[in-house]
Amino acid sequence: MDTIFTRGPSLNNRLALALTMSVALMFLDFKLDAFSSSRVFLNSLMSPIQYLANLPGQFLEVSAQRFTSRQALIAENEQLTNKLLLMSEKLQRFEGLERENAQLRRLLDAPIRQDMRKMVAELMAVDNTPYSQQIVINKGAIDGVFLGQAILDERGIVGQVMEVGSTNSRVLLISDVTHSIPVRSVRNNARFIASGGGVIDELFLEHVSHSTDVEVGDVLVSSGLGDVFPEGYPVAEVTEVVRDESRPFAQVTVLPLARLNRLKYLLLLWPVAGDAALETDDVEGADD
Repeated sequence: MDTIFTRGPSLNNRLALALTMSVALMFLDFKLDAFSSSRVFLNSLMSPIQYLANLPGQFLEVSAQRFTSRQALIAENEQLTNKLLLMSEKLQRFEGLERENAQLRRLLDAPIRQDMRKMVAELMAVDNTPYSQQIVINKGAIDGVFLGQAILDERGIVGQVMEVGSTNSRVLLISDVTHSIPVRSVRNNARFIASGGGVIDELFLEHVSHSTDVEVGDVLVSSGLGDVFPEGYPVAEVTEVVRDESRPFAQVTVLPLARLNRLKYLLLLWPVAGDAALETDDVEGADD
């Protein structure tokens, strides 16, 4: 059965005709430029279609760039946060070192006799016994520490060495109930004995008569008697004077000038050259 679509030239003739027309059109366009206006019209007609065809690719490219940028921002933010934490930790450490450096400078700049040997020690432990005011420092016999040696901080006398080990020593604070130190008033040179009461921020003057010239605010320094503490170092300040005639002596309370509850760095003092023999005997006795 023949149909309308089977009629006409054969496929070979159609192919030959198409090739001939293509070559003819290409020749006309190349030699005579006959289709330039038509080409412009066709390009303008196809431009929206090309734009629409490129939209998915452009959308994917923009999305990929935004995703990459967001990931990069997240990573950068995390990196900056970590750096901020590290810098904060370093800043805190530097602030602590700055405070310790200032404390050491004040300690080394304390008004100490130039002919006295001195050494900085660091607090190792604090005695937790409520009835004992003692600390342990990181200097011992190998450093030349001896029994009875005077200990200071940057503000005043702290105490004296009571036990000496090879690499550390135990210090009895001036606030201990068993400790007493001879002092004198800067204002009038009146002499007293300041004894600890077992409280970290309180001392008492013993056997002060009612007629003794002592006032609140008087600064007391070491008198040098007893050859334990060098003369002239700050010890305490008078905070209260109670004169009760029903009692044999006045009650005088003083505040230690050394910050006994904030100790970290301390200063060890050695006697002057004239007392070297005494120091040697003390060190040998500690080693025994």
